[in-house]
Amino acid sequence: MSGRPRAFGPPALQAVFRSRPEDFQVEEVDGFEPAGQGEHLLLTVEKRGMNTAHAAKRIARWAGIPEMGVGYAGMKDRHAVTRQRFSVHFPKRVAPDLDGLVSDDLRVLGSVWHNRKLPRGALKGNRFVLVLRELEGERAAVEQRLQAIAGSGLPNFFGDQRFGRDGDNVESARRMFAGQRVHRDQRSIYLSAARSELFNAVLSARVADGSWAAGAEGEVWMLDGSQSVFGPEPVSPALAERVARQDIHATGPMWGLGELRPTGAVRALELTAVEPFADLRAGLEAAGLKQERRALRVRVDGLAWTWPESGCLQLEFGLPPGAYATGLLAELGEVREARPE
Repeated sequence: MSGRPRAFGPPALQAVFRSRPEDFQVEEVDGFEPAGQGEHLLLTVEKRGMNTAHAAKRIARWAGIPEMGVGYAGMKDRHAVTRQRFSVHFPKRVAPDLDGLVSDDLRVLGSVWHNRKLPRGALKGNRFVLVLRELEGERAAVEQRLQAIAGSGLPNFFGDQRFGRDGDNVESARRMFAGQRVHRDQRSIYLSAARSELFNAVLSARVADGSWAAGAEGEVWMLDGSQSVFGPEPVSPALAERVARQDIHATGPMWGLGELRPTGAVRALELTAVEPFADLRAGLEAAGLKQERRALRVRVDGLAWTWPESGCLQLEFGLPPGAYATGLLAELGEVREARPE
């Protein structure tokens, strides 16, 4: 997240995280109740030091089915302890013994039958427990920053992981737009990276001018916890009150074909922010993507913290799907990963 403006001022701390996998814990918040019947076995698993794609491959081998028969709602990091659901397709409802899947780095917490494959995005959000170590900073200043984040939310930047190793997915998108042929899966990744680059540029400008949370005239708004948008409409006391309690959020562009929906100063700012990226804009439009909107702000649910020992801070909080825990760390200060690259 380096190089992006901070919404709450200068760094309040310096620290390291991911000193060990247990220092970064993530648990999916399920988006639905299982049917209790069907051809798909829903497994809730806990894995340590293993990303989602690797876990899906291991589950497919255990089940004796192609990888396409395994579904999951979201991608989870390798350098963490994570709990998430996988669906496994058994047309004849005969599954191997679950003990054959268990290992030191993966255990099954529960299983239940369901009537369809688990699709991407089928979750309400994620709960995090993060531990920062070797912390330097005044406790009062750190807690004041945390209180500000709890009250105002976070800028909804796309995290560095969206841009690939060394951030090269955007350059790969440029080569693809210039005519380089890529695999279909890579194409989707590169399109997402290009869109994310444009969105982050707009959000950086909104953080810099201070309007990312409060919004401005000409704004298109998104309802918290949904993808429903409305506006633009004149700012009113009622609208401002909804913004203050984080019931609605200002939005930025997910670039594609079509006219920008905002008007006035908001529209002008967005066009200025994306002006340097003519090649990315043209490539996304040629790919047939449509103009969409993404919230500029994300609510942080149940933010709590403790100080287990000197120089150590533990954070607990929830975020909606598509939001990044590293965004909270970036707003706290200079936080680096302890693990080797």
